[in-house]
Amino acid sequence: MQSKAYELAFLFVVAMVLNNASSTADTASPKVTDPHFQLAPGYLAQKDLPDSRELLGPPPAEGSAALGRDEEARSATVQLRGTARWDLARLDADLAFPQPAKNFSCAMGVRIDENATPHLYRLMQKVLTDAGLSTYGVKNSFNRVRPFVVHNEGTCWPDQEPLLRNDGSYPSGHTAAGWAWALVLAEINPERGNILLKRGMEFGQSRVICNAHWQSDVDAGRTMGAATVATLHSNAEFLADVAAARDELAAAKASGSSSPLSCAAEDSALARGQ
Repeated sequence: MQSKAYELAFLFVVAMVLNNASSTADTASPKVTDPHFQLAPGYLAQKDLPDSRELLGPPPAEGSAALGRDEEARSATVQLRGTARWDLARLDADLAFPQPAKNFSCAMGVRIDENATPHLYRLMQKVLTDAGLSTYGVKNSFNRVRPFVVHNEGTCWPDQEPLLRNDGSYPSGHTAAGWAWALVLAEINPERGNILLKRGMEFGQSRVICNAHWQSDVDAGRTMGAATVATLHSNAEFLADVAAARDELAAAKASGSSSPLSCAAEDSALARGQ
């Protein structure tokens, strides 16, 4: 717990530095509040990222049916608070590696590890940055207030709330990353494609369960995750890493070198949330 506190303190400092830097940057550079999207280099230059301002409309307006749907989706998750699915949503909220690699290992069928599967691990780190940064054009344009603030509640991770209060809710950067990971990992391991895509969907829903995002934030995040992956397919470095990761996965399967995964708790938690 102490190391996690140090990590969160570090992330808060990084966020403050990024905010200060953004005030002097040119207008083409987004104000990035969540430091997780800056801790590793991505594949894409800022100018090459998909532009959420062109791909997404505004968030739901006050009094609209769409906002009513958001409220209904939030209300439906209240019963999950304090359950195993809530605990899994908390794990999904942690974008500091190695946690994301652990979160997708069961769906992948192979442990994603910095030493055992370095190409897979590196690819996930770089895709996180690209997918997360792709959301900031619209995030900054609307700076939507998050559900836990609107309802004067908490989230599944209280230590993150100071950052979230100053980070626009729409679209969800976590969801963009999770859906991008699911699409790329399914491409690398098509035998488990449906399982990986389902895990990617649940990764996004964890944001609603956490009370950190509205459902429309999550839906828009998936759009940006998919747009990011489509753009990445024109990047030579990304394509080389996908090929290397595919070879790495085949070698791990053939050798049986990957240590056994314990997935019963995750499976039970996901079933609880359906």
